[in-house]
Amino acid sequence: MEQFQPLEQKIQLNKQTNLEIDLLLEAIYRLSGYDFRQYNRSSISRRIYNRMGINNIPTISRVLEKVIHDQEFLEQMLNDFSINVTEMFRNPSFFKAFREKVIPILREYPEIRIWHAGCATGEEVYSMAILLQEEGLIERSIIYATDMNEQVLEKAKKGAFPIHKMQAYTKNYMLAGGAHAFSEYYQTDYQYAYFHPTLLKNIIFAQHNLVTDHSFNEFHVVLCRNVLIYFSPKLQSQVHHLFYESLSDKGFLCLGDKETLRFEEIISKYREIVGYERIYQKMY
Repeated sequence: MEQFQPLEQKIQLNKQTNLEIDLLLEAIYRLSGYDFRQYNRSSISRRIYNRMGINNIPTISRVLEKVIHDQEFLEQMLNDFSINVTEMFRNPSFFKAFREKVIPILREYPEIRIWHAGCATGEEVYSMAILLQEEGLIERSIIYATDMNEQVLEKAKKGAFPIHKMQAYTKNYMLAGGAHAFSEYYQTDYQYAYFHPTLLKNIIFAQHNLVTDHSFNEFHVVLCRNVLIYFSPKLQSQVHHLFYESLSDKGFLCLGDKETLRFEEIISKYREIVGYERIYQKMY
């Protein structure tokens, strides 16, 4: 009987391992339509080996076999590959810069369309809705919040987050320039904080895959923060062109603090608004 080897013994990606991963990702793509073939290989391999450890599976080839024959396991792998790291007002200085540098420009627009790409469980979407409400812009704004993972979108729609996180989220909110008591925006029970349904009125949650799907509207702001770091350079470039096509003239692109346009050919079509916060404006 094969024995499962610890992660640290198997994480080295030799030719055979890379071939096994190639075959696994190809199978996942053909069976589900979700394309992870150009995701960052080290990130994908960590998730594969983590699942192998949980299920005590000795080889990637056995993972492949299970993916092909077990629909429930395939769905587990899709969830493993989905990037769901987020929090409310994450990197508060970004939201403060957005409030100070972008909001005054958006204020002149009769309507505002914002796309949160890769929104995960929605914490940053609700953060933006709160910011827009405080700036008097929520009624003329529509926030399109998308993710490839339908399960996390269902969580996002509920607007319920663990109550133990509220202390940290309150600190983020204040550092982001929050103008009220953060507790005004939610009610609690012993387990969750439930954000007011009025915040949902101008949010549309929808499934969208950055790898395979196309632009679906013209936006004044596109936010995709610390998602592209999981993509290969080729795929990053592809997604940047998708964002460029999706932005209106003088629209704003907001990336995460671990990302940059600096090494992308398309950077010549943007200007930096707040460089250290990765806020750019489309020029033409």
